[in-house]
Amino acid sequence: MGWIKRILKVITVIGLSCIFFLLLLYRSDMTSEEIEQKYATPQSHFIEVDGINVHVRFMGEGDPIFLLHGSFSSLHTWDAWQQELSPYFLTISLDFPGHGLTGPDEEKRYSLTDYSQLVLRLSEKLNLDKFHLAGNSMGGAVAMQVASTRPDKILSLNLIDAAGAPRLKNRSLDGEEPKQNEAWIFKLAKNPIFSSILLKCTPKFLFAMNMRQVYFDQEKITDEAITRYYELMLRDGNRQATLDRLGAPRESRIDFERLTMPTLILWGKEDSWIPVAQGYSLEKAIPGSKLIVFDDAGHVPMEEISTESVAKYLAFLGVEVRKKDPFFDNFS
Repeated sequence: MGWIKRILKVITVIGLSCIFFLLLLYRSDMTSEEIEQKYATPQSHFIEVDGINVHVRFMGEGDPIFLLHGSFSSLHTWDAWQQELSPYFLTISLDFPGHGLTGPDEEKRYSLTDYSQLVLRLSEKLNLDKFHLAGNSMGGAVAMQVASTRPDKILSLNLIDAAGAPRLKNRSLDGEEPKQNEAWIFKLAKNPIFSSILLKCTPKFLFAMNMRQVYFDQEKITDEAITRYYELMLRDGNRQATLDRLGAPRESRIDFERLTMPTLILWGKEDSWIPVAQGYSLEKAIPGSKLIVFDDAGHVPMEEISTESVAKYLAFLGVEVRKKDPFFDNFS
C-alpha cells in the first residue's frame, strides 16, 4: 500500500504545481478606458456601425484606402504604412469587432461575411462611393469578399499574405487533398481545454512566440510590439470574442471571377502561417493580378519591411515617391 500513497503524493504535488502555475499566469481583463487611454491616438475615432462602436483611425487626404488587419491583430499593424500613404491618400484603418479598441460584439458577428458587411456599412456612413482596399491575412480574405460583393465600389485591391486563396488541387498518391497547415495559436485556441484556460490565464510569452512565427527577422521584434499585441488581447471581452470567432464555422463567399479590379499581391517568402504557394494560387485565380514576393519577410511585411513593401504599393497606385531612399529605387 506504500506505493499507492507515494503515487497519490506525486499526483497531489503535480496537481498543486499546475494550480500554482495557472495562478501565476492569471490575467484579469483590462478596462476599455484603460486600453483607450494607452493605445488611442489623436487620429482615433469611434463610429457606431450596426450597434458596434468601431475604432477607426483616419490619416491623410485624397482617394480613400481601407486598411484591414489580420487575426489576433489590430489597426496598429498599419502604423508605418499609414504614415507613408497619408501624404497621398486618405487612409482608413479599423479594429474589427473582437480586436483592438473596438472590443466584442454582443451579437457575436465575427465571420468574414460579417466583417465585409461592416466595411461596406462603414463606407456608406463615410459617404465613400469608391475606395481602395488593402488587407493582410484574415483582412485580405475580408477585402476579397468586399470586392466580390461590391466590385463597383473598389478602385483597387492589395492582398498581403492573405487568407482565402482557392484550395490547392494537388492530390497525394491516395487521391486525398493535402491538408493545409494551421498555426499552432489557432489550434490551441480551438482546443476546448486550452481555450478555457486561455480565457483567464493568458501568458505574455505566447505572444512573443507568436511574433517569432510571423516575423522572419527576429531582431525586428520589439518588446513594445509584443506588449501591444498582448494588452490589446486583454481588453475587456476580446479573449472571449477570439474564442467565439475561432469556434464558429468558417465561411467564404469570394467570387474570384468578380475580382476584375487592378490587384497587387504582396507576400513574404518566409511566411510560416500562409505559405507563398497560396500567393501563387491567388495570382492564378484573380485575372490580371500581379504577385511580388519579398525574400526576407514573413507573414506581416507591412510591419517587418514597411518601407520596402509600401514602396511597391505606392508604385502600384501610380505614386512617384522620393528617390533618395534605396528602397524606392527600381520598383515596378
